[in-house]
Amino acid sequence: MKVDKENKTITILAAVNGKYLTENTRHAVVFKDGKFGDKPVFRAFQNQNDFLQAMLEIGGVAGNNMTKANGETTYVEGQKIALSVTWNGAPKSYDINEVISDSNNKLIDLRFGGNEKNAKELNTGCITCLDSCSVGIISNHAYTYGAVEKRGEVIFHGNAAILPKDGTLVAVTYKLINE
Repeated sequence: MKVDKENKTITILAAVNGKYLTENTRHAVVFKDGKFGDKPVFRAFQNQNDFLQAMLEIGGVAGNNMTKANGETTYVEGQKIALSVTWNGAPKSYDINEVISDSNNKLIDLRFGGNEKNAKELNTGCITCLDSCSVGIISNHAYTYGAVEKRGEVIFHGNAAILPKDGTLVAVTYKLINE
């Protein structure tokens, strides 16, 4: 993990999970050894707890507004986050909205949700979720919890036209956005 306090960025190493270039998932980036390590578009080599601490180190402001009880009616809050992905041979760094497809064509709106207690206790490994989540460190303000798996409001998958093949190592960079 590379933490750049001056530029307010964190870069982690991950691998493309080819299964989710065609199948639906609510998981963008998950630590490979977490309970949900087989469910994301990008399997991270960094655990969620150290990632959360790095977010705080670079000055991230967590929303900490999500709970299991309010998840289906609440949108994640917290500091806005830009996420980009690149790999050896890529022509550029790609924004998350270029590498993950939303069936409704809504923009993925990432926020630093926080969720330190749940992240540690549940050990799912979730770093970035594609709907608002009470466990993931970063999640998508565009949808409430349950939009993907429970209510079927949206389908997310990696963009196979852009992303490299299964197992390719990628650098995932998170940047704090000041509004």
